[in-house]
Amino acid sequence: MSLWHKRETYSHTESKPTNHVGIGSANRGVGHVETYFYNPCSSGGFADVDAFEAATTLETNEVTNSAKYCDEAGSIVENLRKVVEEGVISNGESRGVEEPGTGMDEVQLTSGTTLIARERKILNLRSHMVWSQAQFINLSQNPRITVNLIPSSLSISTVSSRATAMAAAEEYTDTMNLKVAELMKEVQLDYSPTTTKTVDDFVISIKKCINNIPEDIQVTADLAPKFVKDIGADKVEFKFKRPKSVEIGGSYSFQCVVKPDVNVDLYIRLPKECLHEKDFLNHRYHGKRCLYLCIIKKYLESSSIAKKVEWSFFQNEARKPILVVYPDVKSAGLPGLSVRLIPTVESRFNVQKLNIERNNLHVLSEGVSEATPMYNNSLLEDMFMEHGAEFVKKAFTGWKALQEALILLKVWARQRSSLHTYDSLNGYLISIMMAYLASESGKARLNKAMTVMQIFRITLDFIASSKLWGSGIFFKPQGGSDMSKEERKKYVQYFPVVICDLSAHFNLAYRMTTCGLNELQAEAALALKCIDKCRDGGFVELFMTKIDFPAKFDYCMRLNLKGKTDVSAQGFCLDNECWRLYENKVHSLLKEGLGYRANFVRVTWQNTTSTCSINDGLSGLDKEPLMVGISLSLPGENGATDKYTRGPYIANKEECQKFRNFWGDKAAMYQFKSGTRECAFWECEPAKKHLIVKLVIEYVLKRHLSLEEDKIMHSVDQLDFSLVYDDGDLASKTSPLNIFEKLSKSLRHLSDVPLRISSVQALFSAYRKTSVFPPKPHPLANGTKAGNRITSTCIQPMELEGSGNWPMDDAAIEKTKVAFLLRIGECLQKDHGIKYCSSEEGVDVFLEGYVFRLKILHERGLDLLNGQAESYQVKRVSSTDRHLFLRSQHSSMINGFSRRYELYGQVVQLAKRWIGAHLFSASIMEEAIELVVAYIFQKALPFSAPCSRISGFLRFLRLLSEHDWMFTPMIVDINEDMTPDDIKEINDKFSLSRKAYEEGTGSLVTAMYLATAYDKGSEAWTSSCPSITELKRLAVYAKSSSNLLTKLIMQGQQDSYGWECIFRTPLNNYDAVILLHRDKLSHPEHLLFPSELNQEVVLIRSMYSAGKLVAQGSASKTFQPFLLTKGKTKDLQDELYINFDPLTCYSAFPNTFKLWYDSLGGDAIGVTWEKENLKKRRREAEDDDDIKKNVMDTLKDVGKAGKGFVKGVYLLKVPK
Repeated sequence: MSLWHKRETYSHTESKPTNHVGIGSANRGVGHVETYFYNPCSSGGFADVDAFEAATTLETNEVTNSAKYCDEAGSIVENLRKVVEEGVISNGESRGVEEPGTGMDEVQLTSGTTLIARERKILNLRSHMVWSQAQFINLSQNPRITVNLIPSSLSISTVSSRATAMAAAEEYTDTMNLKVAELMKEVQLDYSPTTTKTVDDFVISIKKCINNIPEDIQVTADLAPKFVKDIGADKVEFKFKRPKSVEIGGSYSFQCVVKPDVNVDLYIRLPKECLHEKDFLNHRYHGKRCLYLCIIKKYLESSSIAKKVEWSFFQNEARKPILVVYPDVKSAGLPGLSVRLIPTVESRFNVQKLNIERNNLHVLSEGVSEATPMYNNSLLEDMFMEHGAEFVKKAFTGWKALQEALILLKVWARQRSSLHTYDSLNGYLISIMMAYLASESGKARLNKAMTVMQIFRITLDFIASSKLWGSGIFFKPQGGSDMSKEERKKYVQYFPVVICDLSAHFNLAYRMTTCGLNELQAEAALALKCIDKCRDGGFVELFMTKIDFPAKFDYCMRLNLKGKTDVSAQGFCLDNECWRLYENKVHSLLKEGLGYRANFVRVTWQNTTSTCSINDGLSGLDKEPLMVGISLSLPGENGATDKYTRGPYIANKEECQKFRNFWGDKAAMYQFKSGTRECAFWECEPAKKHLIVKLVIEYVLKRHLSLEEDKIMHSVDQLDFSLVYDDGDLASKTSPLNIFEKLSKSLRHLSDVPLRISSVQALFSAYRKTSVFPPKPHPLANGTKAGNRITSTCIQPMELEGSGNWPMDDAAIEKTKVAFLLRIGECLQKDHGIKYCSSEEGVDVFLEGYVFRLKILHERGLDLLNGQAESYQVKRVSSTDRHLFLRSQHSSMINGFSRRYELYGQVVQLAKRWIGAHLFSASIMEEAIELVVAYIFQKALPFSAPCSRISGFLRFLRLLSEHDWMFTPMIVDINEDMTPDDIKEINDKFSLSRKAYEEGTGSLVTAMYLATAYDKGSEAWTSSCPSITELKRLAVYAKSSSNLLTKLIMQGQQDSYGWECIFRTPLNNYDAVILLHRDKLSHPEHLLFPSELNQEVVLIRSMYSAGKLVAQGSASKTFQPFLLTKGKTKDLQDELYINFDPLTCYSAFPNTFKLWYDSLGGDAIGVTWEKENLKKRRREAEDDDDIKKNVMDTLKDVGKAGKGFVKGVYLLKVPK
């Protein structure tokens, strides 16, 4: 067995390395590196350092004759020997291994050379400890030298690619540090004298107000009768005494507050005189705690210092209210300032009485006395809160890197809304974990030699992969012995997550659930992937990307439980609160019911909001809906859209009985190839398979929780109205895909043509499953009279077998192509009876109700475009061949991509529908839309690839609005085969295009830079559109729609109008509007929302006094979108229009205005004036009235040009 094992890694295929030396992450971005790790169990290990030194030799590649390099290399070898011998690491100590993969240490050598060792597992060879997974990179004066620790040799490589990688690594370091520094300026509170004085003055005024409250006031339950009754408290009367102390705590005390909200925690220590030694029983303490705050609230509200005093709840726990006080005047530089008054209590109750195994709710004492660990920890939390806060403050004070890393982790968690919740992570728990990692209890995984990003990464790595989550995290008690294994097992038995505090008496993470922990670890693991794989170390993905419920989860729903008595039937507050118990019940039911359909189920009920009032008691805390988020598995069999819920095989009697008990009447036995098993079957049409999960959920919740359908608010089907389902399945025998295969076979077998057809490829979007309206067979194109709809056109190119007989002149090539196409049509009709017709655009072939347009891409052009020729030859390739080649490449790639991601096509369909509905059809090509959506699936981080159409659509809208189009190219690597050189080439071309624009030496031709393997310069689909103006407009519309969609998913009702607004575009954003005759559209049935004339006039005139009807016209009788089936079939066929859409027939007024329309079926066209045309009009006009008259005359001409098709032309805004 080899003593040393070789491991290879390669740089990520982005424009810049994703990691760099010195920021605490694995250096996978520094070119091609070799790492080696030592196997101490293997034979032949080095017995001592001398043996290691003897085995070390020096090799040079390109610098053999350079004494300078050799001397430096020799110095490095000597320094390495010293490091190995002395075991020197960053803090000057020799430390053993605790956990691998938790960061990076720096090894400082005597010569000043800094060696960065990947991983913390750095050990002393002399004491039988080794470097494990250690990669050393020389950062001395010669950046070309890299050193790999190898027992047999110490190779010095000067390969130029490594020099490039090192330079890129340094550039990346600067970029990442710069971005983090800028982020810190935005989110870190400035603790200037002005800021601290503002906070201190407000806190002092609160203290004075509290200390001025008269003592010995008799406090009774009458101050909050409903609250006291609902928690079941008794004996809550006491005489008011001033608090023992009022002290600032929380993150403000150690300068780690994260803006924009500046929350200052103020600990109000309750005096012993107000509490009885047995107040830990039956919620007495919680009752008195609330009543004590009631007195404080009363006097604060009567003072002049507070603008507002609100009730809130500590970590969403209804039995632990707190007060939030807002200053009466706006604090300079602190617009979000508030002070939270949090009661604490010290040494009043016997800690042993609050042991997790004891029962302190005697209302539960009937029968067997059950432990109340959650209730006990609720009291212990208040008892040790100040003690824990002081420990955290001590750990962070004076350690700037640790403070900044905490702020970054808070920003990271805050962007993930489902993490920043009561049952998962909060700022205090993050600080506790970091304090643990920096303490002796946590093996000092964090030390002061580390950078901010090192600490950030090590903490994430601990969260994601530490085994301690299973056995519990325990601080070593100060001045005491470690907790015994038996005591630790008790904590793990009662709590899914354990972080035991320094007192060893209570669990800091007692609210955290298994579900919350699993999500936290998954997010931490994704964050580490972002650091490794994303551009600039994943800065945007980690800190700038919002990961909320609607975007993260494929399936979101809300349960309206207002007034449902089952929730609190046993009482509001037992050991745990009734809302948390109901959460667990819903979670377990959905997890069992969905099974393999769901990868993850998240249930949260944020029922305690700032609008709640203690005076109303706890009965009103069910107003907010319970949120459910589900990450679905992939569609298909044994996936989210499986028609069967597959249970156990019949041989397993016990499991079969459990299955029948759960599913009731739905359970039945079904025969499969693998055997007979219990199943539940869900009847569903092929086009509505995405609704199977909805059917499962509704059945489970109705059966087990008696929840009716109107109480379950889904979002999965709310946008289905925008997509008209086909009557049949695309996989059916009569689908265009199957007819295409039939035609393709006929074409390839044609023999009576000069050149044999080598291959046929489909270009129509239905072939790649991205068509909003897949073509349907037209009855007249089929030779029958039934039906009355015209067909969609399917366009295809063909590659012909290479031949030297092709002419070299472009015009001659095109004429030859036409001749070949005509010959092909004749042969098809002669040999196979397939009808065809010719036109200027090509030859149209009629087959089984479909029309296929044939085009030729000849091999000479293909070879030239594939790079098998000189650049001057490529320029000679005709624009037709170039366009066909690009469409061919795109169609081929997207077709493969849609097979890889089944949901991809559905998301594209929604995206195209939205683009059309907001009149952007002329602003962005459908291929560009397909690439942007593909980017969501292919570059999913910080998410996983979407598994529902609605989550994918939301991410599409957000990507459009949030991507930095001006400074960042969108690189869509469909086949994931781009090399670093390809990425560099794309970035170089992008930089050149932007540099010329910024310097004013050129115009920005490509505003939306979409680069692919076949189009690195983004010339195919976005070179002409969208323009900068169009892209900005598109981004604004996308942001508005994404915000609305997010709101509807989280708060919307089941009414259809709100969801329709996502596809309703405001016509008042245009200078003029052209309304069309609906019955003259090529496909009136595709129209989403008819634009009623009267409604539009009212809208226009109410919003713009200048709104005026300029022209109107009646409908033409020349064109009819539908045909009556009277008369001869041949005569009717002659009336068919192939690929005709009057909406796209505009050529007049080319430079006068910009037209915005919906190519998928809109009856309105938006008009905006071109800037150059407006300038010309201003120069020619004498005054504003002249400009208005000129504009109106132009619009009248528009009405004349569109006679018979245009219903009315309205002027909304007169240009000035």
